[in-house]
Amino acid sequence: MSGHSKWSTIKHKKGAADARRGKIFTKLIKEITTAARIGGGDPEANPRLRVAVLKAKAENMTKENIERAIKRGTAAQDGGEAYEEYTYEGYGPGGVAILVETLTDNKNRTTAEIRHIFTRFNGNLGEAGSVAWIFSKKGYLSFDRQAVDSDKIMEVALDAGAEDVREDEDAIEVLTDAASFEAVRKVFDQNRLKYVVAQIDMVPQTSVKLEGKSAETMLKLMENLEDSDDVQNVHANFDISTQEMERLSQ
Repeated sequence: MSGHSKWSTIKHKKGAADARRGKIFTKLIKEITTAARIGGGDPEANPRLRVAVLKAKAENMTKENIERAIKRGTAAQDGGEAYEEYTYEGYGPGGVAILVETLTDNKNRTTAEIRHIFTRFNGNLGEAGSVAWIFSKKGYLSFDRQAVDSDKIMEVALDAGAEDVREDEDAIEVLTDAASFEAVRKVFDQNRLKYVVAQIDMVPQTSVKLEGKSAETMLKLMENLEDSDDVQNVHANFDISTQEMERLSQ
C-alpha cells in the first residue's frame, strides 16, 4: 500500500477530515466549480464533475451547496469567477517525489507559498516533468481489512475489471485504470462492500522508505501543503510504516 494512501486512510479514520471540514468543503467547491466551467454543468456528461460531486457527497456536502457550486462554474463559462490549474513538482526529505495540484486565481501567490512550504520542510521545487513520470493516474479504493471479507473483495474486484488488488496487514487496496473507476466503484456499492477511501489518485511506480526525523518532517510537509487554500491534491511516493505514521499523526 502506498505511503500517501496509508496517510489518507489514517487521517480519515482519525476524523481529521471532520476537524477540517470547512477547508475541505472550500476545496471541493473549487473543484466542482472548475469542472463545471470546463466541461459543463451536467454530471452525466462531464466525468470530472461527476467524480467531484461523488467526492462531495462522500464528505456529506449538501445538495444545495453542490448545485450552487455547479451554477457558479457554468456562470464562469460566461466570464464569471474562474480558477486556473497548475501542478508543481518537487522533492521532499530523502528525495521523496511530490506532485502538488492547485486551483488558484493568483499563480504568483500560489507559487511563492508552495516554494516556501517546500523550503521550510527540507524540500525543494523541481522543473516541470522532474517527478511526474513516477506517477500514473489510477482509480483507487481502500478497504479496512478487519471490516471486510478479503476473498469477497478480490472476487468483486476481478469481476468488475479492476487492474490489481493489494493487501497488507491493515488494508486491502483496489487499483483500476482511471476510466473504469466509477464502474468498479458502483459494483462495490451494489455488493454493499464499504470502502474507506475511493478516489482518482496518482499512484507511484517506486517508493522511498523513510523513518525517524525524515519521516516526521515529510508528514509535516504533507500537512502544510494540504492545508494551503490553493492546493487541491498532494501525491507523494514516501513509504513510512503504519505504526510510525499513526504515532506521528497524533
